[in-house]
Amino acid sequence: MFARDMIKDQGQVVTCRPEDTVQTAAVLLHSKFIGAMPVVDGDGRVVGMFGERDVVRAFASREPNIANMKVGDLMAKNVISCGPGASCAEAMGLMKRNRIRHVPVIENTKLLGVISIRDTLEVLRQKSEMEANVMRDLSIARAR
Repeated sequence: MFARDMIKDQGQVVTCRPEDTVQTAAVLLHSKFIGAMPVVDGDGRVVGMFGERDVVRAFASREPNIANMKVGDLMAKNVISCGPGASCAEAMGLMKRNRIRHVPVIENTKLLGVISIRDTLEVLRQKSEMEANVMRDLSIARAR
């Protein structure tokens, strides 16, 4: 399965802006039940990723007045992304190598969606289920 297939039913991608407050971004994460989101500039280009881990790091560093800090101050600026033609295995490899849980899918600077580790695990689950069904069917066919 490819990234384009994994994001096709996602709908509108939840994003924030570098100038948003951490409070605003945290409310978005909480209300949308997501762990991270792309940070986009005024032209819609992905300039960072912001997530729960960024908030936790700020608290752990005892940052004063964290709620009023800007997303741009805490976001990951080195965005690891893939294209729509990337395979599920490639997306998983990016996540593993870079110790991240979310990979934006970008084509020609346009954000198409975000693949999460949960999405890749669901693809693996479906594949395993299909393989188990094929093996069961082969076993039944041989027994006849």
